[in-house]
Amino acid sequence: MKLFKHIAVCGLLACSLGAAFAQEAVIRKNLTDRLPSLPPIEEVSKAPMAGLYEIRVNGNDIFYTDAEGNFLIQGNLIDTKQRRNLTEERVEKLNAVAFDALPLKDAFTLVRGNGKRKLAVFEDPNCGYCKRFERDMQKVTDVTVYMFLYPILSPDSAEKSKNIWCAKDKGKAWQDLMVRDQPVATASCDSSALARNLEFGKKHRITGTPTLIFADGTRVPGAVSAQQVEKYLSEAKVQ
Repeated sequence: MKLFKHIAVCGLLACSLGAAFAQEAVIRKNLTDRLPSLPPIEEVSKAPMAGLYEIRVNGNDIFYTDAEGNFLIQGNLIDTKQRRNLTEERVEKLNAVAFDALPLKDAFTLVRGNGKRKLAVFEDPNCGYCKRFERDMQKVTDVTVYMFLYPILSPDSAEKSKNIWCAKDKGKAWQDLMVRDQPVATASCDSSALARNLEFGKKHRITGTPTLIFADGTRVPGAVSAQQVEKYLSEAKVQ
């Protein structure tokens, strides 16, 4: 009897999986045929709302559709009972970068206070928002900041980044430029780390500076305030 019950359960599971695969195939075919300009569909999954399916393209771009792919919705899915933006939460999860996956050897560190908390930042030396962020960060203590030079704004960004990376004291050179508006002396060394940073950023779609990555993988774009940084640091589950 137990054997027959086990076979029945497995049969139902197989049928359920088969139906799910068939449904996904219908959605993929209809959307691809009808919308040739739509980027390749990377994932199809059930959305939290009944009858709605999530379509993921370009890594972290989210759309929604019905079971037949007859309609395509672009926008945020809001849970009104819990007052949660489910689309935003999903994108944040997709954007997360595991802290232990960061190539920390290609960064230099700025340690404040006991340095127990961790934060990684991708910045361009010609970024005005980065300068504002760095000046505000002087208020944050008990943190180790892993600074990834990320020269994406201009050719001059690459030169300045090289000079900072090759400086005898990288942290001081960075702070002199970004906080005190002092020029960085010309320096030369193996700066291949900068190219690796660009490649890493491209892979993880880091398109602007500053971009912050906290110990729990949360990624935050933009020059957030010191108060916001403190909030993210305190909420990070991995310390």
